[in-house]
Amino acid sequence: MTLQRVDDPAGTLAEQAYANLLDRLVLLEIAPGDVIKEQALAVELGCGRTPLREALKILERDQLIVTYPRRGTFAAPLTLTDLSVISDMRAVLDPLATRRGAELHGGEQREALQRLRDQLLELRAADHDKLTPRELIHLDLHTHRVLYAATGEALLEQTLLRLLHLVTRMWCAVLDRVPDVEQHVQEHLDLLDAVLSGDADRAAELSAEHVRHFEDVLRSNL
Repeated sequence: MTLQRVDDPAGTLAEQAYANLLDRLVLLEIAPGDVIKEQALAVELGCGRTPLREALKILERDQLIVTYPRRGTFAAPLTLTDLSVISDMRAVLDPLATRRGAELHGGEQREALQRLRDQLLELRAADHDKLTPRELIHLDLHTHRVLYAATGEALLEQTLLRLLHLVTRMWCAVLDRVPDVEQHVQEHLDLLDAVLSGDADRAAELSAEHVRHFEDVLRSNL
């Protein structure tokens, strides 16, 4: 099954089920270890068991759920021991992705990147009505997804999305201990400027710094 990008509400029932469950698993709205009840989810999502099972197969491949014989299907446990290898992979692939996106000046995602840039500028200027940590995580997740889509390379995009979703689960687990989530999200502003202006070297440099800073903050709050 070829899935729609997660920010696209269109698609088959399986794709819609995947997108819905993906964000709930990534943001820990379905907590690690929770039972995945197929019948209840099919009713809740308004889809049959077959499309739901298609979605669950992809989520299991992405290591977001796990199935145990004779026990059932569960939201995957958090595995913080994977952080080092995920960070090593992102340290190589994130700069590559933002470099490719900058070479295309944002490509087909240019307008979406510009809207994200405007949103971050508004957030920086606001002295009230700040976003909650949970809303900031949604914004962070969406920004990365659009940046990866801007590469125009499906394999690179999908690989990075899988890594992003795994580390975002870890991020959500320590969210209440992170002192300034907004500062982390605001790091994207200069990165978006670099991509939109076509400064590939700068975009790659900022992306590498962002990944390093993310790991430092995450480890310091584990």
